[in-house]
Amino acid sequence: MENTKANWTLTQIGVVVSDVEKTIDRLSLLGIGPFNRLNLPPDRIEYFRGKEMAAEFDIRNTMLGNVQLELIEPLKGDSPHMEFLRTKGEGIQHVMYLVDDLSETVNALTAKGVEILLDARSPEGKGIVYVDLGAANIVFEIGEKPK
Repeated sequence: MENTKANWTLTQIGVVVSDVEKTIDRLSLLGIGPFNRLNLPPDRIEYFRGKEMAAEFDIRNTMLGNVQLELIEPLKGDSPHMEFLRTKGEGIQHVMYLVDDLSETVNALTAKGVEILLDARSPEGKGIVYVDLGAANIVFEIGEKPK
């Protein structure tokens, strides 16, 4: 795996909020929106810090040019988003990049000692991972480019 900006495409900024409706109302003052509700696939298998995760969210998104703005209100359960809200408050929690091969990227990163914070995949293996580099208080979400 070649780790260069050339093979990683920035696609999303994820913001954790305590009240998604209030945040949408405030962002509308800047003309940001409309927001769509994201419904996560019911067959998605998620692990947070290596343990199966059962959390609920209210997730909304809109496009800002070529980058998606994702608002995540954690509702219940232990998750990276609830942890972020409890420890840091509201704010940018992650940036998302798409890569050519998710499994190859994850294997290369874990071989270098990078922590996989969240692993969320469908039974077919499609999905995303969150990696925490332990720097700059930001998590990187990595997904696979559509083929």
